[in-house]
Amino acid sequence: MNPDGNSPQLKQAGDASIEATPTHKDAQGPYILSGPVAEPDLRRVPLRGDLAHIGLAGRYFVPHYAVPQPRAILPGGAPLHIRPKDDSEELCTLMEGDSFELLDITGGWAWGCLSLEGPVGYVRIERLEPIG
Repeated sequence: MNPDGNSPQLKQAGDASIEATPTHKDAQGPYILSGPVAEPDLRRVPLRGDLAHIGLAGRYFVPHYAVPQPRAILPGGAPLHIRPKDDSEELCTLMEGDSFELLDITGGWAWGCLSLEGPVGYVRIERLEPIG
């Protein structure tokens, strides 16, 4: 850190998961990349190598942050998978009417979470409907 305490200093890390930390005691102002952090549980934290929930901005460094788009689970529920494949591990079954925070769509699958605390996974896009 520079002597004036206001200029950030960047540190190089060997891991893509980097946490931002305030550079001075009042925790306001510039942030630095302080190095690798413990690997988060990706079943509970809406974070991928390329994208994260906007609520994680300032905690994890990724190329893009997404504002969740609220969706409701359709009647009959929907399985939440760890990967966008029907034969991948099922984390849980989302119930009819549950609110799902959609963060990304790829190949007929929606990636997102029930809340910022998880669970996080993939659900078939046809099992979701817009809220409101």
